Amino acid sequence: MWSSTTRMMLAVAAIAVMMFLSSASADNVVTLTEDTFENEVGKDRAALVEFYAPWCGHCKRLAPEYEQLGASFKKTKSVLIAKVDCDEHKSVCSKYGVSGYPTIQWFAKGSLVPKKYEGARTAEALAAFVNIEAGTNVKIASVPSSVVILSPDNFDEVVLDETKDVLVEFYAPWCGHCKALAPTYEKVAAAFNLDEEVVIANVDADKYKDLAEKYGVSGYPTLKFFPKSNKAGEDYSGGRELDDFVAFINEKCGTYRDGKGQLTSKAGIIETLGDLVKEFVSADDNEKKTVYSQLEEGVKKLKGSAARYGNLYLKLAKKSMEQGSDYAKNEILRLDRMLEKSISPTKADEFTLKKNILSTFA
Repeated sequence: MWSSTTRMMLAVAAIAVMMFLSSASADNVVTLTEDTFENEVGKDRAALVEFYAPWCGHCKRLAPEYEQLGASFKKTKSVLIAKVDCDEHKSVCSKYGVSGYPTIQWFAKGSLVPKKYEGARTAEALAAFVNIEAGTNVKIASVPSSVVILSPDNFDEVVLDETKDVLVEFYAPWCGHCKALAPTYEKVAAAFNLDEEVVIANVDADKYKDLAEKYGVSGYPTLKFFPKSNKAGEDYSGGRELDDFVAFINEKCGTYRDGKGQLTSKAGIIETLGDLVKEFVSADDNEKKTVYSQLEEGVKKLKGSAARYGNLYLKLAKKSMEQGSDYAKNEILRLDRMLEKSISPTKADEFTLKKNILSTFA
C-alpha cells in the first residue's frame, strides 16, 4: 500500500484537479470556423487567434500553454482567446495570410486587420502581450496536473502497487516527441483522474537513468503499462492520440471513460443482471417482489465496483416498485436536466451511472 505521505499528496492533487475542472470547462479556447470567425472577431472585444494544423508538432507543443492562457483570460470579457483549424477552414487562414503553423495574430476591438505575434510561445509571454495590447492586467492561472510524477523515491510504491493499473511514460526533457505528447498525456491523466485504481504517471528517464535501464528504455518517449496482474510491465505500442490511450485504458482496466473524462453509456451496466431486469420490468406488482428477491441474490455474488453498481440496481428497482412504472422514465429526464448544468465531475459520474442503470428499467 502507498505511504500516508504519498496518499495525502495524491488526494490533495486530485481535489485540486476536480476543483479546477469544475470551475473551468475544456473550452477555455474558443474554436472558430469559417462561419463563426467574423461573428466573434472584429466586434466588441479584442481577440488573440492561433491558426494551427492538427498534425503540426509546434502546435501540439503550444497547446498546453495556449489552453492555460485561455483559462486565465476566460473571465475577461474584453478579450477573446481563440483558435482556427487551418486544415479544416483553409479559406479563413488564407484570408489572413497564414502560411505556417502555428501563426498567432492579434485583432484589436472592432478590427479585422491582424497584428502578428512574434514573441515567445509560453503562456506568460502571450499574457504579457495581450495585457499590453488590451490594457488588461491578467495573471496566468496555474493548472494542476493529473499526471503522477515518479522518481526512485516513489516509483516502486506507486507502480508496483497491485491494487493499481499504472501507465508510465519514460521521457527526456529535451525530447521533441515527448514535448509533443505532453498535452495529450495530460488529457489522458485528467480523463481518468476520478478512477482510483488507474494511475497515469511519468518519470524523467534522462535524470533517473537507472530506472530507465532497469525497464529496458532506450528511446523517448517509451510507454509501459503495469497492470495489477503483471508488475513486470508491458510495452505500450498503441497510437499516441487521446482516443487511442482512452480506448487502451478502458480495455485493460475495465473503465468506461471518453476523452473528456465523462462516463460512457456502458458505465455501471452489469450484463449478468440484464435478464432479471427485463423480467422485473415486465412483471406485475405482485411478481415484482419475487424478481426483486432474485436480483438481491444476484447482487450478493458481485465483487468490487460491480457490487457497488449492483446495490444501485437494487435501490432503483425498489424506487420503481414504490413510485410506479413511470419512475425510471421521469428520473432519466430529471438527470438529463441536471447533467446539462455546471456540476462537479464527481456529481456528473454519480448522475451518469444512475441514468445508465435506469435506462435498463425504462
